[in-house]
Amino acid sequence: MNWTQRLNTFLWGLAIGIIFPAIIYTMYWLLRYHQINFPVRFTRFLMNGYLLSNVLRMCGLANLILFYFGLNRSMDKFNKGIIVSVVLYLLLIFYVNYYLEPEYI
Repeated sequence: MNWTQRLNTFLWGLAIGIIFPAIIYTMYWLLRYHQINFPVRFTRFLMNGYLLSNVLRMCGLANLILFYFGLNRSMDKFNKGIIVSVVLYLLLIFYVNYYLEPEYI
């Protein structure tokens, strides 16, 4: 059994699909705003600048790379987990957009 067959499960796709955007979020902090403390002050900085939902969208789009990887390797169960993780990130983005970030005035 090779490594693509071992990864071709729903739970692996869901776990990797949730963790990968968090890694991208950390890399964004490291590359752009490493002088701000992570994660509390950085997240507060993004919320005050109305940027948190945009950064989360960018991190959620990183799952597209994983999805195409699964398509090229014919890993259907893995892709189902990625799709569910994208839906979870969409729910997080809606919550941040409508409840945490204040209205534009």
